[in-house]
Amino acid sequence: MKTIVRVLAVVSIVTASPALAADPVFPSGARVGLVPAEGLTVAKEFMGFESADQKIKVGLAEIPPAAFATVETAVKEGKTPATGSKPEAFETAAGKAFITSDTGKDGAITIKMYSVIISGEKFTGYIIAQAREDAEKPLSDEAMRKMLASAKLRNDVPTEEQLSLMPFKIGELGDFKTVRTLAPRSSILLTDGTEDTTLDGAPYMVIGLTAAGPASPDDRGRFAQQTAATIPGLRNARIVSNEPQRIDGSAGYETRIEAVTGKNDTPVTVVQWLRFGGGTSLRIIASATRDDWPKAFPRFRAVRDGIDPR
Repeated sequence: MKTIVRVLAVVSIVTASPALAADPVFPSGARVGLVPAEGLTVAKEFMGFESADQKIKVGLAEIPPAAFATVETAVKEGKTPATGSKPEAFETAAGKAFITSDTGKDGAITIKMYSVIISGEKFTGYIIAQAREDAEKPLSDEAMRKMLASAKLRNDVPTEEQLSLMPFKIGELGDFKTVRTLAPRSSILLTDGTEDTTLDGAPYMVIGLTAAGPASPDDRGRFAQQTAATIPGLRNARIVSNEPQRIDGSAGYETRIEAVTGKNDTPVTVVQWLRFGGGTSLRIIASATRDDWPKAFPRFRAVRDGIDPR
């Protein structure tokens, strides 16, 4: 699916919540959903929907919440795109939204393209759609707009749904309050705070996959140190230990770091676990303030020991 990126601007704002005959469908892990038009099903290769012949595609995404405010500011200042179609106010089931539509060509075939940006509490919803006129079941402009108007947002995705999409099983969540997918089918965040918690906040863990690691076991220590050096947000970082460790029966490495972070230079302790094996390695980063560390570390270890490959 071609990605179409444009700056959206509008001349007015409309807030609405139209009644719909059907419930919106949220693809697994998505916080943006809609009522798909007849003939469209959840896509297998991207987050969204598509027709059987793949000539009609609707992509769903979430972007930072400030994106919508930026659009509103541009509208108030009378700024309009230098190119592209004239933006217009748009009513959706989610509330405030703006739409642009364009017509393009693929040879002699006409393609209608749409972009919708939707105001949300925690994020801005973004929908991009395209419909080819040579689709087996063409979608009219009216039908496309009706479908886009059915868009809704959800602030949270059920924990079980998020975990089911990960390439590994997490059997123990350590009583963390928030579970949030960071990268679909790749990494996930567990934290006592919100999804916006930073390194100097509540205890948290990031679990995901990384490169397979060095071919030689002798290089694993160096690889662990280099990987730990990429953890963002740390200042005055000092590795206090870096040693091999068996993790769930597999070769691994544990790296511990002491550093400060945040605007108040909060002292934190961070542990990185790498579990080698297969085409990728499991990487776990866990962090807590120095004061919280004694209580947080047993929870970190319990989560780590409950992770299994699918």
